[in-house]
Amino acid sequence: MEIIPVIDVRGGVAVAAVRGDRARYRPLESPLAASPEPVAVALGLRTLFPFQTLYVADLDGIEGRGAGVAIQQRLSESWPGREVWIDDGDAGEATSFGHVTKSHVLGSESLGSVDDYACARSATGASAPLSLDFRGDAFLGPPELLEDATLWPDRLIVMTLARVGSGEGPDLARLGSIIARSGARKVFAAGGVRDANDLRALRDIGAAGALVATALHRGQIARRDLQEIAG
Repeated sequence: MEIIPVIDVRGGVAVAAVRGDRARYRPLESPLAASPEPVAVALGLRTLFPFQTLYVADLDGIEGRGAGVAIQQRLSESWPGREVWIDDGDAGEATSFGHVTKSHVLGSESLGSVDDYACARSATGASAPLSLDFRGDAFLGPPELLEDATLWPDRLIVMTLARVGSGEGPDLARLGSIIARSGARKVFAAGGVRDANDLRALRDIGAAGALVATALHRGQIARRDLQEIAG
């Protein structure tokens, strides 16, 4: 099972998620980094475990203020793993920085129609992950994108925004339902992971991986847990 650490970035600094309510996000304070500078946070996360993939939520881009392209580039150039997933509300072709591939995530909340998705998919390429975004019971995005599994790429994120930074646990029922429809696709859980028990529960229902932030910074998922579950 792959564990993917997440960094939310706004105004040039890493911020701590609070139930997906982005207005309440404040600069991150973590024992893993001396400051909320995004590269420092990314490298601090790597001291816990040799994570291969980093997920970057560029909130300025997602919220329409303009993506932090310079920060994205610094993170991609500095990341010791093999891939950086960028969610910035835009579509871009995968690019390489030495050994690292920067892939754009297609977030359903940023798509107005299936035609928008088709255009974005054309720009990003077939390998770009798709994030199916939910707030509560509501799907954020074109309904057809949730209903028609033939539109899904090989890598799929199920993002429950209200559980991000909540400590409520992942939405196992929703994840299980989507995994059952996903065929051979890899499904990654996002939102609510509290500890190693949650990771084991996700593994047991067939999730290929999980996006995690708060539990890593709070020490609720420790190095020994990562070695056991993702090693």
